[in-house]
Amino acid sequence: MTTTTLERSAPAAALPTRRLGRTDMNITRVGFGAWAIGGADWAVGWGTQDDRDSIAAIQHAIRSGVNWIDTAAVYGLGHSEEVVRQALADIPQSERPYVFTKCGLVWDEKDRKAFPKQVGAPASLKREVEASLKRLGVERIDLYQMHWPAEDGTPLDVYWQVLLDMKKEGKVRAVGLSNHNVAQLEAAERIGHVETLQPPFSAIRREVAGAEIPWCHAHETGVIVYSPMQAGLLTGAFTVERAKALPKDDWRSRNGEYQGDKLIANLKLADAFKPIAERHKTTVASVALAWTLAWPGVTGAIVGARNAAQIDGWIDAGRLELTKDDMAGIAAAIKATGAGKGPEMPQA
Repeated sequence: MTTTTLERSAPAAALPTRRLGRTDMNITRVGFGAWAIGGADWAVGWGTQDDRDSIAAIQHAIRSGVNWIDTAAVYGLGHSEEVVRQALADIPQSERPYVFTKCGLVWDEKDRKAFPKQVGAPASLKREVEASLKRLGVERIDLYQMHWPAEDGTPLDVYWQVLLDMKKEGKVRAVGLSNHNVAQLEAAERIGHVETLQPPFSAIRREVAGAEIPWCHAHETGVIVYSPMQAGLLTGAFTVERAKALPKDDWRSRNGEYQGDKLIANLKLADAFKPIAERHKTTVASVALAWTLAWPGVTGAIVGARNAAQIDGWIDAGRLELTKDDMAGIAAAIKATGAGKGPEMPQA
């Protein structure tokens, strides 16, 4: 069972925290993202992954001060949640992180490579939460999020009410939406408060800074962004050669951001982060993360890692505060490279 705020003891390497919306959870600015640890055998995998490395990465993140994990039922078609359970099994309850997961993507076990369907039917969501509780080995999920808007004909007001009811029943502690736009957030808010939003956000993919993040800031909705390093492009370690060598079972090998002129522009933007990283005596990855955290309304950033060593490459972002000059320099680099779309800098 996950523990309450009062039961948690601060880890030795405690990181600064912020309150997640109106919830009673105070989360570190960076959290562990468990997408890649789902493995390769599904439609949007990251290639082959050793579970022992995944477990070591999660445990190292917790020892480094991270106090939340974000996963989803669909990652590895249930496997990511199972790995999270294994990683937490030997950790005392008082030291365990918050566990966030997601629902609404349903797969076909007979065709694991088929893309999961976006389902919001109440009966399906109720089955999903029970399956996630079992895989995670918890009695209550700390944050339960609708992964994508439903495409099975279920109206938003119906599936959002199901999540609100799960909270009332005590199966989940807080409820949120992932990959929903402002119109959908408004519709959900009329039924019950949207406690969190999980959108994609990085210095390359910036669209949500124009509408969704400001909406959340105004409505006291917590925001935990995903892919803040644009799935590796903004780590400072990615290259054209590495992009060409991505295996076919890694979704990035089929994504336009990793090909042609877009790839070149993205890598030039990552290069522009290097002098900022040197000034702060940190990594390019940490600067990329800190850029997302500098936007008003962003509570935390979800950061993936496939082994323990990768944690050390971005953990500094949990404490890093970029200056106005840093942000202006990044905005100038975005314009110069033409990378991505969306606002380049928070409004004063």
